[in-house]
Amino acid sequence: MASGPLGSFLVESPSSHRDIARARAALDRGENADAAGLLAGLLAHEPTLPEIHELLSRLAATTGGGLDLFAAEPYESVGRTVARAHLLAASGRPEDGLPLLATASGSHPEIDWAGVPWVGEPALGVRVDPGVLARTIMRLCTAVGDPAPAETVDALKPYLTVVRHAVAAHGEQAMLLGAGSALARRLGEVSLAVDWAARGARAQPSKLGEIWLGYAYRSAGRMPEALAALRRAVAYDPDDLSVYADVAATLADLDRLDEALRWTELALERDPDFDCVVHTAHRLRYRADGDVGHLVALADFIRDHPDDAHEHTDLEECCRESPWLGGMPAGAPLPAGRAPVNAEPSADAVRRLLRVASPTWAHPPAAYDRALGLVLVEPWELLALLAHPSVTEARQPTGLEVWACLGLLHHGSEEPWLESSRRRLLLGLLDGDLDRVTQAALFALVTYAWVDPEARADVAAVVTGRLTEMASGPAARAVAELALAAPGLDRPTRELASATIRVPAIPRQRSRTVWRRFTPRRGDRA
Repeated sequence: MASGPLGSFLVESPSSHRDIARARAALDRGENADAAGLLAGLLAHEPTLPEIHELLSRLAATTGGGLDLFAAEPYESVGRTVARAHLLAASGRPEDGLPLLATASGSHPEIDWAGVPWVGEPALGVRVDPGVLARTIMRLCTAVGDPAPAETVDALKPYLTVVRHAVAAHGEQAMLLGAGSALARRLGEVSLAVDWAARGARAQPSKLGEIWLGYAYRSAGRMPEALAALRRAVAYDPDDLSVYADVAATLADLDRLDEALRWTELALERDPDFDCVVHTAHRLRYRADGDVGHLVALADFIRDHPDDAHEHTDLEECCRESPWLGGMPAGAPLPAGRAPVNAEPSADAVRRLLRVASPTWAHPPAAYDRALGLVLVEPWELLALLAHPSVTEARQPTGLEVWACLGLLHHGSEEPWLESSRRRLLLGLLDGDLDRVTQAALFALVTYAWVDPEARADVAAVVTGRLTEMASGPAARAVAELALAAPGLDRPTRELASATIRVPAIPRQRSRTVWRRFTPRRGDRA
């Protein structure tokens, strides 16, 4: 039985048992191509099952070693790729098979593709070219993120074993040590990451070596040393603006926010659209003053630059656990409220609402996108859902009213905002005291202001009016939380909202928000 993420269920299911029997019978008849197809399919689902490797060994013993049955093809299945890797190893070329396994791990890192004996052999570390191994590990690191998700760590550890053996065989190869450090820190081997990165930086001083060392120190919580390494990286290449973002993030971790912002400003003077710096700058500005306008500007940048070189999580991290930016506020729900339509929505409409509803979201534009499926629910049904028992009887803040109102935003989307039916319907839900329906409608308006700059002035006026009306009432705090998530509010209104949240909590309202201190986790580099 194999260990790792699949170890608990790597037994022959009825279907795999049948396919193994069919592959064995095909080999007995000499129908190797049929057997190869069956084995490729089996490997894609149960890559370390011993019976599969037994049959692969029989293929490897045939003329040509079976490799002709798994010739490389464009867009081939992962099973074929992995089969070719094992047959290369069986033919005495494990160093050629390892990159193929790493390709599979990059696509599906939670699966134990490399948990086979030949990968753990010390001889592989001797045979493999250090440069090829370094490039293989760097590609793998880029695919799995930093840190690697917990459910992938065990499946990726065999590659760290290969690097250990290669380092022991090849000595102070700077690229190998640096790439190995990047993998080690992703897998939680922080001390090893620091050791390898430091050795690599000594063996061949370079910008990349200092970056690897800086990242390793950051993972170890050694921020002053990380900062020193990243500054040395800048000295090697003052034109690499991504390192400026790394320096700024590290300075922020040291609570030197003014210095961090100056580094982002220096980089933006050179290139105001450099994505790593733009993301870092907006995140740090938001951390400095709490003005949601910085996050709205970042959302605008993301929308206008869909082809950025790297995937960034700054906006999501800033919005996480913040009222309305990342989900429903905590605390007791407001009264259910009334819907303007007294009708019974279809069962399909109820199912669609329940399918998209969640009390959390990555950020307001993500909530808007998630509600797109509700365009298949008629507006009158979305309004009727606001009074449906599945909504009104909910005892937890599931956000069903929120999603029904967000769904309205996707109807008549071709209409100019100020004359649109979606605006008219949402404004109609704002009448009366604050309840779950009026709250949801107000959030839908706020969300639309995030995704459509032309709607911001109008929505800001609506939010300002609502906050002013309720500034001294029992619902003031709930409206103020929504106001602080709204784009385009003027400074006096934001100050009023902030002051409202700072007053002692009123019964039935939730406690004061504790704003999270951000620690960036950048995955832009290996």
